[in-house]
Amino acid sequence: MSAGVLFDAPGPRTVARHRLYSILGSVVLAVFVALALWRLYERGQFEFDKWEPFLTPRYITALLVDGLLTTLQMAFSAVIGAVVLGVVLGVGKLSDHALVRWPSWAIVEFFRAVPVLLLMIFIFYAYGIDRGDSGAYWSVVIALVLYNGAVLAEVFRAGILAVPQGQAEAAYAIGMRKTQVTNIVLLPQAVKIMIPAIISQCVVALKDTSLGYAVAAPGLTKVGQAIYQQFGNQVPTVFVLAALYIAANVALTMIANKVQKRFVGEKKVLQVSQVGGADGRDRMHI
Repeated sequence: MSAGVLFDAPGPRTVARHRLYSILGSVVLAVFVALALWRLYERGQFEFDKWEPFLTPRYITALLVDGLLTTLQMAFSAVIGAVVLGVVLGVGKLSDHALVRWPSWAIVEFFRAVPVLLLMIFIFYAYGIDRGDSGAYWSVVIALVLYNGAVLAEVFRAGILAVPQGQAEAAYAIGMRKTQVTNIVLLPQAVKIMIPAIISQCVVALKDTSLGYAVAAPGLTKVGQAIYQQFGNQVPTVFVLAALYIAANVALTMIANKVQKRFVGEKKVLQVSQVGGADGRDRMHI
């Protein structure tokens, strides 16, 4: 009933028209894909010599170990750091103290505005240029932590503000301080609101590791660059790297969704209510 009030169910003609649009769109997309593949075939991009490296155990090992595993390590380090930084800055933006609130606001707005690629290059030349592969590695990680941490700060701030105001009011009423209210009451309830956005940002961090090619950082793009420079097979290399990134992102999303369902299904969300007992004392219900 509530859905019908806000949205008129389409009639038979509208349903048929939408199906026709979907079919036509699919046909047009299939035609474009077929034309693109045909052009690549005409230019010899599907010849065996160009794909042979990806069937060779030595190059497969390099792609999976030196490439994919290193990329996942960078992404994992960046996500952990970004979550910690996001919590600190998000809570800081909600502080009652101007000396905490305004610097947090400035940091968030600055690093959200700076392109990640420029941030990586700046950190590399300021910190990692004399440190070899480790310098390039940590230049990518630090840049991703700063950018994604600034984005997650807004996510955490919005999640905390999305918790019903009565929860904080009840906590204050039983004598809890603001730090206790935020850490014990608001953050646990905000987590389930923020999980989808956090998952999305994890995927963004994983994809943005590919920008590390600009500072010669280890990972998939560096291994792919070495392969196509040796064999001149840029297009097949792009296909293989894209497939690995897609597989990693799909696996990450599936794992995160399972964690989310289990978390929401099993974790008891903290709820605070002010209830007057028979002895005249207020109690906090969890």
